[in-house]
Amino acid sequence: MNLFLDMKTIILLLCIGYLFTLILISAYGHNHSKGLAIRTFFLAKCSQTIAWFCMVFRGEIPDFLSISFANSILFIGTSLEIIAFLYLQNNFRLKTKMVMIYLVLTLLSIIGFQLIVLFYNKENVRISYYSFVIAVILIPVYRMVLGKASTFLMRIIGSLYLLVIAAFLVRGVTALLSSTDSISLYTPGAYQLISLLSIYLVTNLGNLGFVLLMKEKADHELIRLASYDDLTGTLNRRTFTEKAKKYLTDYSKKGQPLSYLLFDIDNFKTINDTYGHHVGDQVLQDLTTRIKQHLDKEDLFVRYGGDEFGILIPGKDETDSNEIAEQIIQTLDGAISRSLPVTYTISLGVLTVIPDQHMQLETLYTTCDKALYNAKNNGRNGVFRGQIDVHNAVSYS
Repeated sequence: MNLFLDMKTIILLLCIGYLFTLILISAYGHNHSKGLAIRTFFLAKCSQTIAWFCMVFRGEIPDFLSISFANSILFIGTSLEIIAFLYLQNNFRLKTKMVMIYLVLTLLSIIGFQLIVLFYNKENVRISYYSFVIAVILIPVYRMVLGKASTFLMRIIGSLYLLVIAAFLVRGVTALLSSTDSISLYTPGAYQLISLLSIYLVTNLGNLGFVLLMKEKADHELIRLASYDDLTGTLNRRTFTEKAKKYLTDYSKKGQPLSYLLFDIDNFKTINDTYGHHVGDQVLQDLTTRIKQHLDKEDLFVRYGGDEFGILIPGKDETDSNEIAEQIIQTLDGAISRSLPVTYTISLGVLTVIPDQHMQLETLYTTCDKALYNAKNNGRNGVFRGQIDVHNAVSYS
């Protein structure tokens, strides 16, 4: 059974695949915001499409186009593809200097290839050089595997790219050690078959991987929008309620304490009326930024609405929660921010319970709300602790 394939037909099919990719990316970008990642990936696919079309006509067009130009454009396309992946996962923090360094390295790679064509135009040397350069260009994908914020999908795609890097290194060594034409893409044989199938795998990995990561990022953004308050970055009421109820269930089984803080900004309406709602929004952002410094990852910070906020702190007893509440009060008391024309304070109700299986989140809120009311009656800018007895009767101290 003859498995050897016509090279030009395969590459032509590859070009058609790239064209469909461009069409789909264009269609997606037509109705979505065109971020740097998708624009860069689009340019990468344009470059690679042009390069492969030039290779289809090798022998019918000047070698400058089918060899020198095509391989140079492939270097550029591969670089842009990796930059797009790094943009997408936010590891390449869009720093112009870093991108320029990466593109300069690509330019040097192109110059090196042209020097080989001019002074030592051996096909095995060109293939070896191209393979080693592509492997180097792909190296930054290790960030997808080792990055602390990398998702499982990122690690899988990054790992597959690392296998691609290994394949290119093997190809480069094989070509370098070979003095025959058997390693050419244009010579029928096992090497040609393996190389062309590898190219297809790399192409599909790049296209499908980018689309999946883009979808994953969009999904995460939707979850964030559905779970967090846009202005302050705190949890919204629905998400907080879901997480808080789970905490109540878990800590009732553990028999460990939970502390709940409820607070609002003193005279917030006066701030809005005097300085405008824009300054009021800035106060809310400043407030949450300062308070987050005193919270741990497992603490739940919610904005109920307006200037009313709550914090559920798992595993903290009365002493711990008193300390946190006082730290928050002191952090905000008279704090001056360059971006704000006004200082502000808060009044805070606090409650600590060891929940049982019947404990309701609404009970915590009601108790803390009354404690907050007492804190305001005591002159504002202070803390008042509420208590729940074993019969869920509310008392205060």
